[in-house]
Amino acid sequence: MPIRSYKSKSPTIAKHCYVDASSVIVGDVECAEHVSIWPLVAARGDVNYIRIGARTNIQDGTVLHVSRVSELNPHGYPLIIGADVTIGHKCMLHGCILGNRILVGMGTIVMDGAIVEDDVFIGAGTLVPPNKILKSGYLYKGNPAQQARPLKESEVAFLKQSALNYIKLKDEYIEESN
Repeated sequence: MPIRSYKSKSPTIAKHCYVDASSVIVGDVECAEHVSIWPLVAARGDVNYIRIGARTNIQDGTVLHVSRVSELNPHGYPLIIGADVTIGHKCMLHGCILGNRILVGMGTIVMDGAIVEDDVFIGAGTLVPPNKILKSGYLYKGNPAQQARPLKESEVAFLKQSALNYIKLKDEYIEESN
């Protein structure tokens, strides 16, 4: 079963979501309306919580995890992902905060305490180090992530369109399984 409780905390999946049967969602994880979780995603809200905003898609092989509460870090690092976010294939998001309308390129790693503001592109294979802030309206790429250039208007428009494309695709998958 891909959706499991941990220590009496169960994932909450809103209406009209798609969770592929090969994915695993454990513990304190909330998915808002129209979220899609694609094959082989692991979302483990065991030692802190995960929140995924409306119309966000988490693509194949991505790992979502958190950092525990400790004496040095009294709140730990939950994972918070905003609305209309596209997370590319094989990303790792760990205890970070992502705003709205973001595209996270394939193979990207975003580490504990990092904050990605709204309307950001992160290039494939980028490493966002702990506690780094990616400001709104830019493309970031590299290891470590560096601001490359301002986004074009067409790129900002694409951020919302990408989320809408995945809503259509997940609806097709849901319809196919009925």
